[in-house]
Amino acid sequence: MREPPQTDEGWYALHDFRRVDWSAWRDAPERERDRAVEEGVEYLQRHEAVDDEDGASAVFAMVGHKADLLIVHLRPTLDALSTAERQFDRTALGAFTEQSTSYVSVTEVSGYVSDAYFADDEEEVDTGLKRYIEGKLEPEIPDDQYVSFYPMSRKRGEQDNWYDLPFERRREMMEEHGEHGREFAGQVKQIVASSVGLDDWEWGVTLFSEDPTDLKDIVYEMRYDEASARYSEFGPFYVGRRFPPSDLPAFLAGEDVPTGEDGGHGHGGGHAHGEGDDHAHGDDEGDADGGIRGELEDLNIYAGQPHGEDVYATVLYSEADADELFEEVDGLRSNFDHYDTHEMTAVYDALERDRRAVVSIWETASAADTAAGFLSELPGIVSRAGEESGFGTMGMFYTVKPDHREDFVDKFETVGDLLAEMEGHGETDLMINVEDENDMFIASQWRSKDDAMGFFRSDEFADTVSWGRDVLADRPRHVFLA
Repeated sequence: MREPPQTDEGWYALHDFRRVDWSAWRDAPERERDRAVEEGVEYLQRHEAVDDEDGASAVFAMVGHKADLLIVHLRPTLDALSTAERQFDRTALGAFTEQSTSYVSVTEVSGYVSDAYFADDEEEVDTGLKRYIEGKLEPEIPDDQYVSFYPMSRKRGEQDNWYDLPFERRREMMEEHGEHGREFAGQVKQIVASSVGLDDWEWGVTLFSEDPTDLKDIVYEMRYDEASARYSEFGPFYVGRRFPPSDLPAFLAGEDVPTGEDGGHGHGGGHAHGEGDDHAHGDDEGDADGGIRGELEDLNIYAGQPHGEDVYATVLYSEADADELFEEVDGLRSNFDHYDTHEMTAVYDALERDRRAVVSIWETASAADTAAGFLSELPGIVSRAGEESGFGTMGMFYTVKPDHREDFVDKFETVGDLLAEMEGHGETDLMINVEDENDMFIASQWRSKDDAMGFFRSDEFADTVSWGRDVLADRPRHVFLA
């Protein structure tokens, strides 16, 4: 019986691998090399600076004989990829290169991910899953230093034929494969795109990491999964390191790239993001934000990325009257709404203490930090989450079903008693939205990461999570307060 999974497609991807004709480069007059550098930098900066809705681009210095440069383009249409490819060939730099190989694909999600998504069942597809799928279909190119690209296909042999297997068996193996991949959450990110009918293999996989050994480890360990060990074939692997377009002269001069002292690519002339943020990502903000998210995922606790909901919350505490504070905040958030990166801003009142919290949630850390600058001018501001001594503040955001609001408050008091006895716990508040009493967040301060993880690993927290499935109206967010 034919059981192909349904698919949905997003952006088209081109991996454009280039070899530099180093003999011609050395022999060329200086004015020709200068022109090639100028046009090359301009081309790369212009393509990296496309608006978010128009795709993304990045350039990598490759290691080994297969290629010198890799230019990755993601675009909404195949025609846009063709244009980007031909425009590079028309530059003076392009004349010094040849395309050693290339790969064309399109981002994809399939029925292995969610039946409800393909059934258009809005009520069954929660916000977190929607954003996860959107992130798969229209991905950003991660800022991580190192990249590994390889094509792969499923076997169609006489004995092992992936396409002969029943759908449920294939889904079972894909779920196992995904579970093992999530063990690398916070260490490795990926873009997987389908190339069936577009190129020689069936998928193109691009992995990104700050540590190249993580690229090796994830491929090595996942090859022991049945879906890979028995039913997969792999093409050639390519590895390289990202650098900003402004470092192109250093690359062509044989110098280290990126050129920054910290080894970062710096995004000189890079990806533009509205109000000029630095393209920050949760998994790139250090161990507090990246590593712990992966550990929470291992515990099956929803913690933003890698599910697609990568958000940043800035929280400031005020002793001002709630009505006065809300009036001021209402004026500010009408201005915030002009920015695509703004998710929400609201005033919350503490359940047990005489203080208010202003919460502002954004898609990027720098946008949240900028908003905090404006919010710090609000009346009665006394502190900002994250300024306390110790490890940091965890913000746990919940939307409660109205019939269970009082149950939730009672449960918090029970959990609060547990927290008070835990090693390394500072203080925890339940904050309630002044506009919606069913919207709440718990701000919990910890001395260290290990102390915080001790709570999340506890049986009491696991019981609370299980209990919450019946009383919460939406999937909770667990984010660190920027």
